[in-house]
Amino acid sequence: MLKECLLHLTKQTYIPSCIMVMDNGSTDGSDIYAEEVAGVTLLRLGKNLGFAAANNRALEKCDTDFVALLNPDAFAEPVWLEKLIYAAQSYPDVAAFGSRQLIHGSIDQLDGIGDIYHISGLVWRNGYGRTQTNADLITREIFSPCAGAVLYSRDVLQQLGGFDEDYFCYVEDVDLGFRLRLAGYQSIYVPDAVVHHVGSATTGGHHSDFSVYHGHRNLVWTFLKNMPGILFLALLPLHVFLNIISIIYFVIIGKGRLIIRSKKDAIKGIPVMLKKRRTIQKNRRSSIYDIWRVLDKRVFPSR
Repeated sequence: MLKECLLHLTKQTYIPSCIMVMDNGSTDGSDIYAEEVAGVTLLRLGKNLGFAAANNRALEKCDTDFVALLNPDAFAEPVWLEKLIYAAQSYPDVAAFGSRQLIHGSIDQLDGIGDIYHISGLVWRNGYGRTQTNADLITREIFSPCAGAVLYSRDVLQQLGGFDEDYFCYVEDVDLGFRLRLAGYQSIYVPDAVVHHVGSATTGGHHSDFSVYHGHRNLVWTFLKNMPGILFLALLPLHVFLNIISIIYFVIIGKGRLIIRSKKDAIKGIPVMLKKRRTIQKNRRSSIYDIWRVLDKRVFPSR
């Protein structure tokens, strides 16, 4: 998949100034594909630092105004980067630009059109698994973009410290999107920027042990760090209820030890996350209403 991803990038109508592949300690020989594609810089990290840290290492080496991130299982259509750059030029006050992600192998099944953050702290990709409609072809504000196919303002990312490396993998893009909002920046969805996404191709699938552990641990940290002021106190009981329901669900399907380990490690990380929270909230520029406005408030949210 990496080779196919890179070949799609070489056919972009807007030629990137640099294409970097961060090799997160791969052992399957996939790194040789990066070396076979002209114009690609391969950076071997030596071990698996996780999604968050690997992208931060890449950001440190960038000097462009914008940086695009693309997962190796996402195949960009030829105008993908051009449309993202055009959107960035059209919306100079926006810091993050998300793609229209289609499920690989389908022409109209959505993989996601931006992240939704529910008042309980639950997150999901909007539109995942459904057939796209005309409404999905309209540019609009989103809570945060999926980092599997996104364009960011590099200066803003550096200002916020990039991804939280304690997350390792999963929900780190939602956390970053939340911090962008708290700092006063917006994210928008760019429907003409299309990628075809396999999804969780390197982590064993959406319900793998790896995905469940990191995803449900990081949900707790994201709520704890970012939910501002009175909203934190008002919504904390709902967030606790969400975690209880999650534990019950995964116990029923035979993943009880896994979900309990995930939540125990989330609790162990609370002191560190509270320290980060103090810094984040101290530098908050958005009002409580600004955050409340973009949260999903449905009683029974549909995923």
